[in-house]
Amino acid sequence: MCLADEREQNALFDLGHVVMTPGAAALGVDFSPYIARHAAGDDGDLDSFDKQQNRRAIKEGLRILSAYDVPPGDGETERIWIITEADRSTTTVLTPGEY
Repeated sequence: MCLADEREQNALFDLGHVVMTPGAAALGVDFSPYIARHAAGDDGDLDSFDKQQNRRAIKEGLRILSAYDVPPGDGETERIWIITEADRSTTTVLTPGEY
């Protein structure tokens, strides 16, 4: 499923074509705020090592990963990942099980 382009003035890198997997779509969540956070360099729920790796990835043109716990509406939260490819052609919203 294709998402509308999420271009933010605060974006640190190009997102390319933004898509989501069936598992992410099934959560029924508006991912726009999370995509904007990802593009602005807010990695979400990553440890300090992974955050440092993302800073390097932004500078050196490597793959960028963010993780967020999102509320699908049932009172629980589900983890999603947002991954922008190294060539910045595609950003994918997915569940960890779909990786």
